Amino acid sequence: MSIRHFLRDDDLSPAEQAEVLDLAAELKADPLGHPVLAGPKAVAILFDKPSTRTRVSFSVGVAQLGGYPLVIDAGSSQLGRGEPVADTTRVLDRQVAAIVWRTFGQSRLEEMAAVSRVPVVNALTDEFHPCQILADLQTVRERKGALAGLTMTYLGDGANNMAHSYLLGGATAGMHVRVGTPEGYQPDARYVADAAAIAAATGGSVLVTSDAKAAAQDADVLITDTWVSMGQEDEGSARAEVFRPYTLDEAALALARPDAIVLHCLPAYRGKEIAASVIDGPQSAVWDEAENRLHAQKALLAYLLGYRSSSR
Repeated sequence: MSIRHFLRDDDLSPAEQAEVLDLAAELKADPLGHPVLAGPKAVAILFDKPSTRTRVSFSVGVAQLGGYPLVIDAGSSQLGRGEPVADTTRVLDRQVAAIVWRTFGQSRLEEMAAVSRVPVVNALTDEFHPCQILADLQTVRERKGALAGLTMTYLGDGANNMAHSYLLGGATAGMHVRVGTPEGYQPDARYVADAAAIAAATGGSVLVTSDAKAAAQDADVLITDTWVSMGQEDEGSARAEVFRPYTLDEAALALARPDAIVLHCLPAYRGKEIAASVIDGPQSAVWDEAENRLHAQKALLAYLLGYRSSSR
């Protein structure tokens, strides 16, 4: 079997994405029932950026699969000192079953995957956050029963990794994906085009608009993310003014369907991109979303290592 990597959301076909989500549901129902890493086999989990949810969910997930989570911070490794990516990869892939990397540029991850003999998983880059979207899709499916045909609206910084992954992941699931974002902060045109092509095949659609109200109108799912991503701290005050009309507050929620749910990948800044009354309110699915990082990522690792859902 050829090595499967997961570098961006559309590395899984629609059928494969659905199977991973099926598997995630199985693993959530029976957390210790599929020890595909028993031995234990190690999984290297590399961090160039700070993390809470990614670190916890991958570490616990690997342990629940019967494996050993080998967590490596950039500051304590030769990779952080400047060792070539290929050299680090060739050392790791002789000793671990998979490599998970939270890093900066997508090209670094692609460089690793090009030489790795084990699956490489994108745990976040500046361009994509595909593991988060798998958890989000699992959460929506739990709450709504299905994904295809639902409208999923993202409000906020359209140029960030979350917006890109919602476009690709949502289109793969056959959803109608809307991004409400100010002029000058639109998603990368390449990824919009990629998502549109996928949506044309899955029955979904893609809309990027600067009209926040139009984006939120009749949405089944409303999502936002921090207005200031890592490395943009100096722009915080200016961004707060630009993005204020795209706040996920009670007014935005009132435009969505009455049974709409709210997601946020966390960490959240209450009173900025999302109102406290919304993230803590009855339509919030944020804490299920955070838990599902564990189940979705376990399913992804198991799938990349060859394990298949019993329902298929």
